[in-house]
Parts: sequence; structure tokens; C-alpha cells
Amino acid sequence: MTATLEIKDLHASVEGKEILKGVNLTIRQGEVHALMGPNGSGKSTLGYVIAGHPHYEVTSGDILFNGESILDLEPDERAKLGIFLAFQYPVAVPGVSFANFLRAAVSSVRGYKDRAREEMARTGQLKEVGSELMPMREFRKELFEKMDRFNVDRAFARRYLNDGFSGGEKKRGEVLQMAMLQPKIAILDESDSGLDIDALRVVSDGINKLVADGMGALLITHYQRILDYVKPDQVSVFYDGSVVLTGGPEVATMLEEKGYGWVEDHLAEPEARKELVNG
Repeated sequence: MTATLEIKDLHASVEGKEILKGVNLTIRQGEVHALMGPNGSGKSTLGYVIAGHPHYEVTSGDILFNGESILDLEPDERAKLGIFLAFQYPVAVPGVSFANFLRAAVSSVRGYKDRAREEMARTGQLKEVGSELMPMREFRKELFEKMDRFNVDRAFARRYLNDGFSGGEKKRGEVLQMAMLQPKIAILDESDSGLDIDALRVVSDGINKLVADGMGALLITHYQRILDYVKPDQVSVFYDGSVVLTGGPEVATMLEEKGYGWVEDHLAEPEARKELVNG
């Protein structure tokens, strides 16, 4: 079954301030949907709300995954369904190796921990430490295969998570996480941020491989440049908390030529706004 994430008339606020003002958007497995908009328009907030960040309050509307609302699900439950959020600024965690982090995450998403808890509840016996994790030999084999395929240095496995990583290394690490966790839908929050041209090509190549494998992507970005490497099926313009225009790749080209000021000027006129929103 092809997974579909539907956002319906979504309103959300933080500390009483409304940020999302009626978002409607659909992301399908195996497709790339680019979301473009100026700073402060609410794009990152949308990603956090989809992932279930507790700092944000959904005041109305819904988020459906394969037709079922996920609003009442915790972030880890959403991850188990197949939803992944790649951060614009991945957090460094000194003292936790990349491999240990990934093994714990993969074990949780694939149900190893749940099965271990169920077995302990059934038998009443404590299991040895590590029994709730994916077997090490199996994990290392898959990890190294994915590292080689997605151009990630095997030395990453021993390094602390994002600690001392360059911008490009952090984003490659996010691609590796997606490769291991195998989400159905990924929200990529400015994956091109802070990347030089070589790193951008490597990260884009990884995203393309994941989409070819069946992952759907909501690619949040300011700029056209990553869309030269990751070709979107659809492009939506996000402005002042809502989607104001959706079309094909030509929308990104138009924004590159006219800038976001054109959107602001167009929306200032009621009739023009109606024309823009309704396509």
C-alpha cells in the first residue's frame, strides 16, 4: 500500500501565537513535494507539527496518515508508522556514538524493543542487557552496506552523534538515518542549508536514491538550487502560515526569477490572492 500523508486545514500555535493558518497539503510515498517560502512563513513549524513536537498546539484541522488521524500519537508512535523529520540544524550529542544511536533508533522503529517488553511481560523474566536491540552482527552488516551505498565514511560509526561534524557531515548523517530507518514519508527541513556544492550533490544523490526506493519527501527549502538535483513532482509556495500556490517544477523557476516579493505583492490584492490560491 502506498502511504499518503494528508494535512487538512491545519491550524497550530505556539505560546498563544498562531503560526499555521489553514494548511492543506498532500505528500505521497515515492514522490517529492517541495515546499518553498520566505523566512518566518511557518515552514519549519509545519515539519515540527507533523512530527508531533509537544511545543506546538494544534488548534484545528487534522493530519492523516493513510486516512487515519495521527494527532493523538506521540512522536515515537508517528516514527513507527513511517514518518521522519530531518532537522535543519541536527543536534550534537557528545558521548553517544552514531552507531549506538542508530542501533537504538532502528530497534525501536522496527519493533525489537516492543517485542522484548512483551516477552518479559509474558515470562516475568528479565532479559540480558541489549536483548531489546537489533542483533549487533545483523545491524553492523546493514549499517556498513548503507554507508557504502550513501557515501558515508565508515568512521562515522565511531564518532559521537553530530559532535564536531561539518554542515555537510550532519546532513549526510541524516540521509544515513533515513536509509536505516526506512521511513515512508520524510520531512526534510532545509537539507541544503550550510552545504557547499560537493556536499549538496552527495546529499541530493542520497535523497534521490531513497525516493527511488519508495520514500516520499516533503522537501522544505528557500532556494531553487537543491531542486536542480532533486527533481520535485510538485512545488508549493508557503506564505504567512498557509499554502498559497501549488504547481509543477515551473513554480520554483518562477520564484527564482521573481522572488518572494512577487508573492507578497500579489497577495495584497484580494482578487489576485483568490487567483493565486485557486491556481
